[in-house]
Amino acid sequence: MDDPLDGATEALLVALPKVSLHNHLIGAVSAQTVLDLARKHDVVLDGGRDAESLYDHGSYEDLNEFLRVLDVAGSVMRDADDFRRVAFETLTDGGAALGVVHREIFLSPPGHPGVPYRTIIDGVLAGMRDAEAETGITSRMVIGLNRNDSASAAVELVEQVVEYRIDEVVGIGLDYSESIGPPARFIEAFRLAGRSGLHRTAHSESGPPANIEVILDELGGERIDHGYHVVDDARITARCVAEGITFTCTPVSSDIGRYSGSGDGSHRRIAQMVDAGLRITIDSDDPPMFGTDAVNDFRALARALGYGLPEFADFTRNAVNAAWLDGSDRAALSQVVESRLSALGASSAQRDQGQHDR
Repeated sequence: MDDPLDGATEALLVALPKVSLHNHLIGAVSAQTVLDLARKHDVVLDGGRDAESLYDHGSYEDLNEFLRVLDVAGSVMRDADDFRRVAFETLTDGGAALGVVHREIFLSPPGHPGVPYRTIIDGVLAGMRDAEAETGITSRMVIGLNRNDSASAAVELVEQVVEYRIDEVVGIGLDYSESIGPPARFIEAFRLAGRSGLHRTAHSESGPPANIEVILDELGGERIDHGYHVVDDARITARCVAEGITFTCTPVSSDIGRYSGSGDGSHRRIAQMVDAGLRITIDSDDPPMFGTDAVNDFRALARALGYGLPEFADFTRNAVNAAWLDGSDRAALSQVVESRLSALGASSAQRDQGQHDR
């Protein structure tokens, strides 16, 4: 078990305002909620698993095993109220209660076989509105394309997004196994999204650094999800620094999956990315499935890298700037974040001095 942090650091991490740009709805379903929904829909889970054994965090260095469990969670979400419940839970107990003030939720329609796209969107939207009314947290939706599906299936999903376009759906992403579905396969879907005014990002956790340039140049990606291997190529790293590309990093899940290093808890690739001057944000990916939460991923970096308020404030500000919001909404979010950071001692003057020093 990791050694506990001192009380002052722990209190800081809880109070730190957090802007969440890498959080999957399927991966945010608590084990108990999976069991509740399975009973509701008469779904028999393999092995008679209970809440304590449903998520085996240690097995997820095998990506396929993790994706299998992810699909189990997706299969029990079937009606609009299921999606409302899960969205509400991840935004309240899994969000606002842990200092999250804004979250972009990744949705994966292919992960819910047979569920109409509009059912998913309407249910999540209801949960978002209920959570904002109760806690003040704001949120948006990003539609994930399953890269293990065909290119034509991805185009069809983007067409659905465009056909049933609402303001709260701000962009698309690309997830699941990068080795099976390299980014170039999905150029047509991403170009359609771009022509339709949707923002674009893509996961790149296990492929070569060259995949990052494909995402930027061919898919029109504005952010990179994970992307730790960028530091293996000095030229691409320098390019991303110069262009201000934001990387949405998830320390705990990526360490378990051995994407951000060797699974030894050092988080050294994230340190290399920060030291190189890349814009980094921190989030928790699939929190209950990896035994983490919105506070714990910051806790992991405090332990491993000695990071404190200056670095964590930078990560949150990076997320404010990278969030897919219009000018007025971004200004409102920035005001909330800066007010909370100021109360913690991270003033804008300190931020500006830190940027000058770098």
